[in-house]
Amino acid sequence: MSMLDMVDKVEALMMDLGARARLAARALATAPTEAKDAALRAMAAAVAADLPAILAANAEDLARAREAGLAPSFIDRLTLTETRVAAIAEALREVATLPDPVGATIADWQRPNGLRIRRVRTPLGVVGVIYESRPNVTADAGALCLKAGNAVILRGGSDSAKSSAAIHASLQKGLAAAGLPVDAIQLVHVSDRAAVGHMLAGLGGAVDVIVPRGGRSLVERVQAEARVPVFAHLEGLCHLYVDGAADLGMAVSLAVNAKMRRTGICGAAETLLVDRACAATHLAPILAALAEAGCEIRGDADTRDLYPQALSASEADWRTEYLDAILSVAVVDGVEGAIRHIERYSSHHTEAIVTEDAAAAERFLNGIDSAILLHNASTQFADGGEFGFGGEIGIATGKMHARGPVGVEQLTSFNYRVLGTGQTRP
Repeated sequence: MSMLDMVDKVEALMMDLGARARLAARALATAPTEAKDAALRAMAAAVAADLPAILAANAEDLARAREAGLAPSFIDRLTLTETRVAAIAEALREVATLPDPVGATIADWQRPNGLRIRRVRTPLGVVGVIYESRPNVTADAGALCLKAGNAVILRGGSDSAKSSAAIHASLQKGLAAAGLPVDAIQLVHVSDRAAVGHMLAGLGGAVDVIVPRGGRSLVERVQAEARVPVFAHLEGLCHLYVDGAADLGMAVSLAVNAKMRRTGICGAAETLLVDRACAATHLAPILAALAEAGCEIRGDADTRDLYPQALSASEADWRTEYLDAILSVAVVDGVEGAIRHIERYSSHHTEAIVTEDAAAAERFLNGIDSAILLHNASTQFADGGEFGFGGEIGIATGKMHARGPVGVEQLTSFNYRVLGTGQTRP
């Protein structure tokens, strides 16, 4: 087959996916809650039943990833275990228990002329999700889009192709069992990068929104080329600030969890800021606990004075999303110093403060423009499941439509329904 024929074949395949997704979206827009929830429960049952096939497919992906010498953090994101597959099934069941956002009234009021106006949630239509190594995104995205009445076109990374295909097969079994169109959740099986280009162009008007979930290069490409709206974050450069009024035990616990629980997720802390007012008492114990957990410390001059084992942090470190057991550390002058550092270097994803001073916490929460802000809690809670959203497709750091975890409500739009009794406008 010639290169031109291959290009034409990919385009035809993608346009067909878009057309079928649009038809499925029309059916889902009016699908009863009971049918969607039945499909989600059937999907969960299929994932659990298909455990051997899913793990076998994942083993093939892992073997190729190891042969390619990919980073341990990447391998961790790619790896499926019996426990993780069980968690995928449980997440599907959890989405089934969420309230159906479609048709929900957001606001309801009456005008002096008697017109009653309701703002009502409606599906977005067709969602395109482009992701990299996490095969669980296949299930998360499919489930959340279905619950919100949307069809979805999934394009996973080539590194997780076998795992994603195995999970997708289970999802389609669930759709069929509930009598919903299997085209409601479609997976792009071609690895050609042109397939992504067609999705970003909107597949002839079929795609309503794109959600990228992956590394900086993927998100930058999507944001640069997309001709449809995008829900995305470029990177998770998250900060944990230990205030002068922080409880030391809590600060140690939160710092270790925020950095080391899972270093490869976007909610992992990448920079620790410590108030100069407590640095002499708090910094060394916190860093010693992190080092004992296997974390490499890179600090500014003040940090190295108090903790000589730290390596020297460069300007690039403050801008780096490590996704690894590495942490940059700086001593700052109180809440205002922390805010200045975060505003300069943050990706506006997630920031946290540790303090027993309510006024300091309030200044921090009001002074930073990030999608997720926490007080006395780990940045690792930056996750839709932890927010009660039943998982999320990703974290949006933009300011239009969706911000923070993108769950079922964020995957809807709305319209206005105006109910009259014969009113005409004078």
